[in-house]
Amino acid sequence: MRARRWGAAIGAALVCAVGAGCGAGAVGDDGDAVRVLLFGEPEELGAYRELIDEFEAGSDTEVELIEASDRDDLIARLSTSIAGGEPPDVFLLNYRYYGQFAATGSIEPLDDRLAASAELSADELYPVAMDAFNWQGEQLCLPQNVSSLAVYYNRTLFERYGVAEPPNEWTWNDLLQTAVTLTRDANGNQVIGTESDGAQVVDVYGLGIEASVIRLAPLVWSNGGEIVDDSEQPTRFTFDQPEARAVLRDFLDLRLAYGVVPTDAEIEAEDDETRFANGGLAMLLSSRRATTTFRSITDFDWDVAPLPTYGREAGILHSDAYCITSQSVQQDEAWEFVEFALSETGQRALVETGRTVPSNIEVSRSDAFLDSGLPPSRSQVFLDSIDVVRPVPTISTWPEIEDVTTSILEDALYKGMTVDETARLLDQETRELFARGETP
Repeated sequence: MRARRWGAAIGAALVCAVGAGCGAGAVGDDGDAVRVLLFGEPEELGAYRELIDEFEAGSDTEVELIEASDRDDLIARLSTSIAGGEPPDVFLLNYRYYGQFAATGSIEPLDDRLAASAELSADELYPVAMDAFNWQGEQLCLPQNVSSLAVYYNRTLFERYGVAEPPNEWTWNDLLQTAVTLTRDANGNQVIGTESDGAQVVDVYGLGIEASVIRLAPLVWSNGGEIVDDSEQPTRFTFDQPEARAVLRDFLDLRLAYGVVPTDAEIEAEDDETRFANGGLAMLLSSRRATTTFRSITDFDWDVAPLPTYGREAGILHSDAYCITSQSVQQDEAWEFVEFALSETGQRALVETGRTVPSNIEVSRSDAFLDSGLPPSRSQVFLDSIDVVRPVPTISTWPEIEDVTTSILEDALYKGMTVDETARLLDQETRELFARGETP
């Protein structure tokens, strides 16, 4: 790993909170600072502020952090600022959503800068994450993380009810049985069935899982199926195929047959991440991103386990990357920040918060990530899955596709729909979106 000497410190990071100092669609007022647009939970934003502080301590370049409230707000503000000719210099976005900006030429390719860098090289970063941001043969963005889907579990609940902790190899049926066993009422009694079956009121649910295609995709792949007809040039979803259909059936059964996941009303009142943190979920499927929030838990012990399988190992890539806008007038300074953020020093700054599985290979294998003394103790789970993770298709309309499919899956899971009807709607309601999407 190359080391870098950073010069004297100057200034502190300028922070622009949503609604405070930034108008709707605006991205900042300081033309001298590198403007970085991103979103995150409070703990995540704190981590990025620490990263910026470390960068500014060794550079003559200042950074203005622009905080979007969520992914939709970030995309809206980025789109508006690009259209208005005043985009941020750098933005951080998941590979699932960057295609719409890649397709319009709004992102500056980084191949030449990366090749000329004395501080960073492509072979220091995980290839699967790099490839996810390659558009028509050009490296448009550089990944800062390479997370995968894992199962967070409440170790204290497992111990209380005498349930063995999830092993390093387990199946979907193992997870289902565990979820059934750990779904309990306020008296600690196991709850059998759903409310419509006359079951007791649930106090702790066995499982939390988001009703989205990105939660189903790795399970379909594990079952030997595909979610689309062509991963490179997709035109439709394929949940009508046997392997994908079986996973879809099992997903719907979690609520409709077994009652091991919360109802839609309960989700509205308390999202799964909050419910887990409050002790109301025994297990939760999520990416590494949840770790920063969960490290504030003091009432119980928790850890992570690998994703269960249907027979073969599979995982879905969760990766965000730094992108430099093609309209930026401070591309040299923006590159200096990106270069630092992906260096060993910059990556360690975020690792210490628990936020990321570092895209920097060396840092990911260091004690800073694997043995920090903070939960989860089984962080190796995230690294073990890197060899089997896959991205969903890269297509410019993917954000819209996700929104539509989430709505369908929520209706199917919480209101009750047949597998056939759900598969039909997933295909029917997204065909036009696939048709007008652009791919690398």
